[in-house]
Amino acid sequence: MWFDNAVFYQIYPLGFCGAPFENDGNNVCRIDKLKDWIPHLKELGITAVYLCPVFQSDFHGYDTRDYFTVDCRLGTNEQFADVCKAFNDSDIRVVLDGVFNHVGRGFWAFCDVLKNRESSPYVSWFYINFCGNTCYNDGFWYEGWEGNYNLVKLNLQNPQVRDHIFSAVKMWYEQFGISGLRLDVAYCLDREFIKQLRRFCKSLDPEFVLIGELLHGDYNLWVNADMLDSCTNYECYKGIYSSFNSLNMFEISYSLNRQFGAEQWTLYKGKHLLCFADNHDVTRISDILTSPEHLPLVYAILFTMPGVPCVYYGSEWAARGNKHDGDNALRPCFDSPCSNYLTDIIKKLALLKKQYSALSYGDYANVVVTNRQLVFKRGLDGENILTAINADSDGAHLHIPYREYTDLLTGEKFTGDTLHLDGYSFKILK
Repeated sequence: MWFDNAVFYQIYPLGFCGAPFENDGNNVCRIDKLKDWIPHLKELGITAVYLCPVFQSDFHGYDTRDYFTVDCRLGTNEQFADVCKAFNDSDIRVVLDGVFNHVGRGFWAFCDVLKNRESSPYVSWFYINFCGNTCYNDGFWYEGWEGNYNLVKLNLQNPQVRDHIFSAVKMWYEQFGISGLRLDVAYCLDREFIKQLRRFCKSLDPEFVLIGELLHGDYNLWVNADMLDSCTNYECYKGIYSSFNSLNMFEISYSLNRQFGAEQWTLYKGKHLLCFADNHDVTRISDILTSPEHLPLVYAILFTMPGVPCVYYGSEWAARGNKHDGDNALRPCFDSPCSNYLTDIIKKLALLKKQYSALSYGDYANVVVTNRQLVFKRGLDGENILTAINADSDGAHLHIPYREYTDLLTGEKFTGDTLHLDGYSFKILK
């Protein structure tokens, strides 16, 4: 499947394009800006983009008004189709955010309920009790996502709701040429709905990918042959930055071995989870790390661990953004892409990801684990790739069970079973 060896780039279009936070109803073509970044993405080694919500919404995109219309703050359907064509023509696949658990208060069917109350034909599209009320004082209660009443929960068990969503997905596939969906708050979705969505999407294209936003729990409950193809690997997201900040590489090595190791109890061996250092919902990795010298090491793990790496726009040059400053601080507008030492490292890592199948399909095994050093192996058909990390400021000498190996980033060849790593450095060896 194309997804298994992809390199993703995530963009939050409303912020990226500098759209106003509140939908003002003015149609402005801002979405064309994405085309200007295609050369940067190609140079970076990106093969797929994941775009956060692009459809008509009240404010931030996750409060949908209309699944069939691109947000007027970004442009028109035709203009977005042109952007998607430019991506596809450049061999960059497009994955969209599927926000199906809830809609905004401006969603056309909910507006009909507000107007016509019990006589609305769309009452059963939501979870409504006309004997209650909410903070909006509509004169009736409805279920909102996790108590947020600006996000109205959809009744996904209603066949009319499912048909409406499936019709929208078909339109996105046919008009925009998308290759998959990232399902927002997939852990909240009705599981029978996910199964039906999978069958529908695979009927459009067997290679159509469904990625679920999962935060915790056993990912196998959602990622399986009947439901999702993949999900967000939040366990390893936390394990990566925490291991560096606490100088305890045992944490991430434990998580990786727990998920992908050779033991019988390994949880997700053979599955390709979406791995990331940051995204539109969390503090940027450059802000969360205690030592900025660890940034290249983070991406070395991200691109060589089992899974599909995803870079959040701007983080390839260490852009800053803290969750404590609000979501808008995490979703900025950049006039143009930048390049620096980190960008160059990510380019090289993305190239290795494409060149060596072991980095996409290989087994995982810990080779050396100390508090400040980690060496792990990816192996496939006799090809062994080692990722060696030194999180310490001082150099380190590590014993590894190999006699001859090559540094894939420099071409330098080594002999002997002792590997030297400078402080705050990494090597990718074959």
